[in-house]
Amino acid sequence: MTRFVVVGDLMTDVVAVASGPMAAGSDTRSVVTLSGGGSAANTAAWLGHLGQPVSYVGRVGDDLLGRSAVEALAACGVDVRVTIDADLPSGVCVIVVTPGGERSMFPSAGANAGLSAADLPGELFVAPNHLHLSGYTLLTAGSRDAGLEALRLAGSAGLTVSVDPASVGPLRDVGVDAFLSWTRGADLLLANADEAQLLAGCVGVVEAGRTLLDSYPQVVIKAGALGAHWFGRGVGSAHVPALAGSVVDSTGAGDCFAAGFLPAWVAGAAAEDALRAGCAAAAHVLGRSGARPQ
Repeated sequence: MTRFVVVGDLMTDVVAVASGPMAAGSDTRSVVTLSGGGSAANTAAWLGHLGQPVSYVGRVGDDLLGRSAVEALAACGVDVRVTIDADLPSGVCVIVVTPGGERSMFPSAGANAGLSAADLPGELFVAPNHLHLSGYTLLTAGSRDAGLEALRLAGSAGLTVSVDPASVGPLRDVGVDAFLSWTRGADLLLANADEAQLLAGCVGVVEAGRTLLDSYPQVVIKAGALGAHWFGRGVGSAHVPALAGSVVDSTGAGDCFAAGFLPAWVAGAAAEDALRAGCAAAAHVLGRSGARPQ
């Protein structure tokens, strides 16, 4: 079986699900939970939970949050390969979820920003393994060299590669041209609608998907309630609707989609079947709070 090698961020999420619109300068009643997070780690956790062979590569601080984060990933069946940072604390993200499931994130990268090329276990970069790289690794200056080296190692060894742009805000700050230059040629781009349109420089999911085929052989765009789209260079496109259901918290839904989509895609499933697998996986997290298997 293909082993998935997931490189990127590992966080502890502090999630506040607000009872109503935020009252600026005052109190908003909320339900607050503490759970594992980080885009890369979430995808690895779901891959492990779904029974896929998966290794996670990242960095944590020498602290309780880091040790707890590693234990939680291992409990999901993940082969955890982390470096302990003696100086930086483990990453933390405060997430505020408002009614309807929309989320705002306040991350502190911590040790994630210290990930280096030396932290990448060379024995994992062998075919037929698959590299899934979180864009946060490239969007954070301190870990960028590690992300670029992971892409180089994967290319040299003949791994298939997927890249998730991670977040439209830091993507805009770093610059579209830079991100495209770093990731161009990856086998698959897994983006949400906002990220895809920013990278493509156009409005509309279909137009963005077709435009991005100039940089990637295959593109998947996660469009939330509008479902998911796949585009293949020279071979057409596909779309499946989202699974019906109420949305409590969208945190981690895209990461879980990747964990459902990638095994089917790597195995050569039809695009529609792989998209359905992704949407079915994402539905697990949309109806409740938290980004990880429970």
